[in-house]
Amino acid sequence: MKLLRYGPKGQEKPGLLDAQGKIRDLSGVVADIDGAALTDANLAKLRAVDAASLPLVEGNPRIGPCVGKIGKFICIGLNYADHAAESNLPVPAEPVIFNKWTSAISGPNDDVEIPRGSKKTDWEVELGVVIGKPAKYVDEANALDYVAGYCVINDVSEREWQIERGGTWDKGKGFDTFGPIGPWMVTRDEVADPQNLGLWLEVDGHRYQNGNTKTMVFGVAKLVSYVSQCMSLQPGDVISTGTPPGVGMGVKPNPVYLKPGQTIRLGIEGLGEQTQKTYAAE
Repeated sequence: MKLLRYGPKGQEKPGLLDAQGKIRDLSGVVADIDGAALTDANLAKLRAVDAASLPLVEGNPRIGPCVGKIGKFICIGLNYADHAAESNLPVPAEPVIFNKWTSAISGPNDDVEIPRGSKKTDWEVELGVVIGKPAKYVDEANALDYVAGYCVINDVSEREWQIERGGTWDKGKGFDTFGPIGPWMVTRDEVADPQNLGLWLEVDGHRYQNGNTKTMVFGVAKLVSYVSQCMSLQPGDVISTGTPPGVGMGVKPNPVYLKPGQTIRLGIEGLGEQTQKTYAAE
């Protein structure tokens, strides 16, 4: 299934993308696409619904973040060896964990705000993993059983705040609009191998990133297991699994960063695409 949320910000309704690519309203079946809806039992109930029986959503509504009420937005850094190299950093021996604040979460096609005074706002296409049931001290062999589904994430990053201004990476990762999620969550049964998905990103039509999840340093199962050793995970939590090479910071000899008025397009094989316009913070 492809589950999504549509409508104005803060008023999103649950939806399903049918086989014809049309949005069907799930409001009569489930209150929201959130942690409560993402358990195995509740996903099984949604699978049993005949999509053709659901109301068709007319027009082209705004698509919101594909998961509502996200509790934790956990990110993994330097999880592709070639991205670590372009960042002039060693390949980590263990997963690098940081956080994006939930106030950064936005819809997949919402505008991205360039922060006041920013000169180094960057892009990162990433595979998102949505947790479907409580996870604590999970074995790697069973870790994928705790995944509800997968989605596209743009881990927008302000590099000066991330790297040059002291403290942790979180400062540069959590600005408002820096976490577009969606367009939909594809349930895990429809993703045969999360470690073989092509992912790409373009700015103003120029392709900067073109990678595959098979080159991750730590795969999805390892990440879910590892993170669950550090903290308990709840349904609806999201893990963003790192980015392949091609970020603006890594462009040689001169890095390239986002400016107001640009268009970012990104996508992951089988998981859909995002498009964002950039604008300057007031």
